[in-house]
Amino acid sequence: MDNPAGPGRRPWRILVVDDEPDLVEVVCGALRYEGWDVRGATAGQSAVEQADAWRPDAVVLDMMLPDLDGMEVLRRIHAVQPEIRVLFLTAKDAVEDRIAGLAAGGDDYVTKPFSLAEVVVRLRSLLRRARPAGPQVPEGALVLGDLVLDERAREVFRGGEAVELSPTEFGLLRYLMQHPRQVVSKAQILDAVWSYDFGGQAHVVELYISYLRKKVDLGRSPMIHTVRGAGYVIKAPQ
Repeated sequence: MDNPAGPGRRPWRILVVDDEPDLVEVVCGALRYEGWDVRGATAGQSAVEQADAWRPDAVVLDMMLPDLDGMEVLRRIHAVQPEIRVLFLTAKDAVEDRIAGLAAGGDDYVTKPFSLAEVVVRLRSLLRRARPAGPQVPEGALVLGDLVLDERAREVFRGGEAVELSPTEFGLLRYLMQHPRQVVSKAQILDAVWSYDFGGQAHVVELYISYLRKKVDLGRSPMIHTVRGAGYVIKAPQ
């Protein structure tokens, strides 16, 4: 996976725009699998508004939309964010259509039907050219979405911003991130973080989970979830 999240870095932000909701969902799913932060839109005006508010790094853009066409969407987005990368994804495969899209400021062009793998490869190429080289995820770091835990440096970052944790909070987060998308019980957490001879009660886990949430999730899409009657799970936002 090509995810530039890390100290001072955040995952790539990709906006997928197409009038077919099922297609948007499929493409978004494939891009999230790469560790990227992805949102979808099914109309041109919505795409322009999301781009203005969210500031994605790239847009996967259909030429034919129910309100504004792809060319107009591109023009409006580039008027505010000229650096944004645009990959046209459309059924319009005539040579003149490709030329028009690229001449209007598009960076690349994929025609339907298409391969998800090709979309990913082409986007990755565009994005690497868009963002200058910089610090990468430290070797051996735990990464989940835009959350990075560097055990060697004892540092944690969410969306590129440092998260200050106590030693116990750090140990608890590390254990959760070592078991992503897995429900772990309070007993398992006590054994792993506080050790067998701690002799503590389950309420200490609830207390430190609340501490973690205030630092890791506050003001962001939540990653730490309670599974009633079972325990806790950490997973990247959908």
